Amino acid sequence: MPIRDATRTGEPCWADLMTSDPARAREFYTRLFGWTAIESGAEYGGYVTFRRGDADVAGMMGQDPASGLPDAWTTYLSVTDADAAVAAARSAGARVLAEPRTVGDMGRMSVLLDPSGAAVGLWQPIEFSGFGVIGEAGTPVWHELNTTDYAGALRFYQSVFDWKPVVLSDTDEFRYSTVGPEGDVVTGIFDASAHLPPEVTSHWQLYLGVNDVKAAALRVAELGGTVLHDPWESEFGTFARVADPTGAVFVLGSVDRPSVDQQSPDQQSPDQQNAG
Repeated sequence: MPIRDATRTGEPCWADLMTSDPARAREFYTRLFGWTAIESGAEYGGYVTFRRGDADVAGMMGQDPASGLPDAWTTYLSVTDADAAVAAARSAGARVLAEPRTVGDMGRMSVLLDPSGAAVGLWQPIEFSGFGVIGEAGTPVWHELNTTDYAGALRFYQSVFDWKPVVLSDTDEFRYSTVGPEGDVVTGIFDASAHLPPEVTSHWQLYLGVNDVKAAALRVAELGGTVLHDPWESEFGTFARVADPTGAVFVLGSVDRPSVDQQSPDQQSPDQQNAG
């Protein structure tokens, strides 16, 4: 089991859902993934932590349905100093959506809009470092930045988070890099400029693992969600893009295939396969 007590600086360490209907989302995700929902005290604003067994795997927070903001998952990157990271991000062209704040004795957080328009969170651990387990069914298996400014995104994340991207492919048809050491890559950066429709901005995409993508996609629909793209096969595994009952999008990914770092550079990413 890929237990993770701490996450390398600059890499995804947590993901949480902002939802206009916490009760409905709670039922959907606990039934789909077998998660347990643990409610926090009033000092944490009703935040819910989802667990698979004894391991923390994701979070959830309610938002005002009248806010006009879409329900969405946010990926958080681990930082050693949230205030310094925000200052560096501002200097590099980011917009700060949520200024750094301390969350009890858990850590310090902020949310940014990177220069290409993708929302991303920052997390400075104190007592809580993030995911307790990854890479298995019912846990996060991948985080991917789909950006319309690939070169700019690489510059931004390298500058602010000290990323050291490894090029997987660099052609006009497929431009993709990964982050993380060989054998333990955790993030992908996809040049989506030729693939995203005009109304879809750059965004971070959360992948959640399942043993059977086709069965899980059917279950999504049974539970009131939507299958946005039927399950498809690629060299990276089986995937399906889905949305929960209030529209928050994520990707179901099979956990029985090789990881990205085991693939050759001429193979397609999940999103390129989907776009094709």
